[in-house]
Amino acid sequence: MSTIPSDYSVAFVTAPDSKVAKDLAHRLVEQRLVACVNIVPSVTSIYAWEGEVKEDAEVLMMVKTRTDRMPEVTRFVRENHPYSVAEVISLPIADGNALYLEWMGKSVPEAASTKRPSQ
Repeated sequence: MSTIPSDYSVAFVTAPDSKVAKDLAHRLVEQRLVACVNIVPSVTSIYAWEGEVKEDAEVLMMVKTRTDRMPEVTRFVRENHPYSVAEVISLPIADGNALYLEWMGKSVPEAASTKRPSQ
């Protein structure tokens, strides 16, 4: 199996606490939308919201998946997250351990609309 690193992305999702983050993470992995989620406890977010500068304690989810699955990941988070505007931002993975990228590819099937013909 060959992998092209840009086929994979890492996304950042914040959550109000570890309970919400763990619930979202388990469901994302169970549905095979993502290969792995790392939950980083205790980040401080400072942001502008409704004309005010806010500061909140949150947890950060680092989500690893196929780039073509990001629309589904974003939709899942929007539909299941307690925030009215949930953070979901992604970056392409430019390089990495080929064995890890292959594992990601085996863990998360390609989106149906982007499957390549077998060679």
